[in-house]
Amino acid sequence: MLDATLKSQLQGYLQNVTQPVELVASLGDGPKAAEMGELLEDIVSVSGGKVTLRTDGDDTRKPSFEIRRAGTDVAVTFAGLPMGHEFTSLVLALLHVGGHPPKVDAEAIEQVKALEGDFVFETYFSLSCQNCPDVVQALNTMAALNPRIRHTAIDGALFQEEVAARQVMAVPTIMLNGVEFGQGRMTLEQVLAKLDTGAAARDAAKIKAKEPFEVLVIGGGPAGAAAAIYAARKGIRTGVAAERFGGQVLDTMAIENLTGTPHTEGPKLASDLERHVRDYEVDIMNLQKAAKLIPATETGGLVEIVLENGASLHSRTVILAPGARWRQMNVPGEDKYRNKGVAYCPHCDGPLYKGKRVAVIGGGNSGVEAAIDLAGIVAHVTLIEYDGKLRADEVLQRKLKSLKNVDIITSALTTEVIGDGAKVTALTYNDRGTGESHKVELDGIFVQIGLVPNTEWLAEGGVALSQRGEIEVDAKGQTSVAGVFAAGDATTTPYKQIVIAMGEGSKAALSAFDYLIRLAPVEARQAA
Repeated sequence: MLDATLKSQLQGYLQNVTQPVELVASLGDGPKAAEMGELLEDIVSVSGGKVTLRTDGDDTRKPSFEIRRAGTDVAVTFAGLPMGHEFTSLVLALLHVGGHPPKVDAEAIEQVKALEGDFVFETYFSLSCQNCPDVVQALNTMAALNPRIRHTAIDGALFQEEVAARQVMAVPTIMLNGVEFGQGRMTLEQVLAKLDTGAAARDAAKIKAKEPFEVLVIGGGPAGAAAAIYAARKGIRTGVAAERFGGQVLDTMAIENLTGTPHTEGPKLASDLERHVRDYEVDIMNLQKAAKLIPATETGGLVEIVLENGASLHSRTVILAPGARWRQMNVPGEDKYRNKGVAYCPHCDGPLYKGKRVAVIGGGNSGVEAAIDLAGIVAHVTLIEYDGKLRADEVLQRKLKSLKNVDIITSALTTEVIGDGAKVTALTYNDRGTGESHKVELDGIFVQIGLVPNTEWLAEGGVALSQRGEIEVDAKGQTSVAGVFAAGDATTTPYKQIVIAMGEGSKAALSAFDYLIRLAPVEARQAA
């Protein structure tokens, strides 16, 4: 099952296991069961006697296997083969169940251990989902730390009857004690925040006690990370407040146009960005959403950022890098059926629609790439574009038009998402040429119509915004508010690309530093 390279790597990792691990397999029949058996035998063969295997498991999900710390209640379960993106989840589960300490903040570890009650988590994932491993690894880590927490990671593509019965139409989907707990990427800290209702208040109290920063970055994507690094390298007090570190990069699959890096994937790049920022003395405040900006009352004074939890941060300069999010269609039914047939990530959710009919909304590069990817999984794809022609690169258009299970409809305005109360069943669109209304029967809709900047919270802060809601910046990244700079996809800078965001973030930090050194000393301002 595993090639020689993977076996060698796994052998090295398993040397860190300090407590005996038992694999309990419930295999059943079929090729996937045979593959799982081979995988488990490979693990045992390179473990140096630290891992043993039983094949008498009685789990109703087959094939599946439990990873158990021998003689204890500490265990996690994989229903399906944890390969692809999930192979790292398998390795970490073996290590953490085997007693190797996880790389988690000490405070978070104590918080997990202190949770009271019984928590039975189930996560539905797909092997092509780049966000799923974060959820699987977070919950596996929690189960390894607290024996009253159980977690089963389930390959939705392998257990399609179960997925259909529980109406799971997006991954990752997390169930807690049989009830839906959350959807989408979640870190261990985010899971804890939902379980521990007092966590938000404690975070707010800590933030209120922080001293003012010289540079405060709002956002943890490529622009925010670059800004933080460049500011910290100047030796000035730097902070980052981010709703989720990594930003939209976390939702990106293959990245092949980052200069000097021929290929990487979004989650890996996000992890690398955070690791690089942490190499410096930067105060990273994750899971913190900005709600309001209050400009300084005098030149060189403190800008205030009010957070959603009620706490405030103060800084002599602020760099806004809030990024952007997927644009919605804003038609009836879209919100109602979000994650119930309306999706925004074809890589993540595509496998759940195997053999079904779907639509892709949008004829740019993202939409055409999504349609091409989905055509290899689903029964049929209908691509709907508002414009009179597709806007994607010609090479992508040629590939799309060569596919026999794809229909392309242009000059079409999507008007409604239709469902049966539980899931999507159709959509309607108007032909912009004739005005006629049409209905397309389908099971899923993938929306790929661009981005909208995360700037609504700036409406009352005096920061000038364009008609599209983008932050207006000059050549140095300065906004209309003194001491406030901006960078990345939320600004008027053209071309929303990772490499451009990094450059703009670096420039904004240098501009902020230039602004700071040109201010009169604090003592002189006070005397005046």
